Amino acid sequence: MTYEMTIAGLKRQLPLCKVTDDLYIGAFVIFGDAELTVACAAELLKKIPADSYDYMITAEAKSIPLIHEMARQSGAKKYFIARKGSKVYMPHPIHVSVRSITTLRQQDLFLGADDCEAIKGKRILIVDDVISTGESLHALEELVHTAGGTVTGKAAILAEGDALKRDDIVYLNPLPVFNADGTVKE
Repeated sequence: MTYEMTIAGLKRQLPLCKVTDDLYIGAFVIFGDAELTVACAAELLKKIPADSYDYMITAEAKSIPLIHEMARQSGAKKYFIARKGSKVYMPHPIHVSVRSITTLRQQDLFLGADDCEAIKGKRILIVDDVISTGESLHALEELVHTAGGTVTGKAAILAEGDALKRDDIVYLNPLPVFNADGTVKE
């Protein structure tokens, strides 16, 4: 089963993936889709005032191509990636725990002290591919606040589920959730 969507002017077929017996989601993955990544980055940047943030941050891994392309198109020299594990090159990392709908288990997000120092006192835009439950978004907000930054915006390509009810997220398209038979949940 698939769900056809037009995103940033481009048609894509999203495979429907089981989360629970009665909940399926459209799998939106921009890895390897350079055309879609470039188009989505351009459309998101049109919706976000360039003077509203100093840096962008995202969580590893699916939204890395998006944040990179947004930085390239906007001329940003640096962006931050909250890693899913502490790395030897991350001095004195801070971390928060998160449970995402697509991961189905708890995971940790880390930032090194050097990134924290750069974020301190800065306005930060959180970037993601899809926002659903908001758990990953909340974890990124915690990291930014712990590092001493201020979240001034939240942007995603798609919003689904509970995220559709939020007014603090800029997104390009709503993504419905689905029943086991592939019909859209009401």
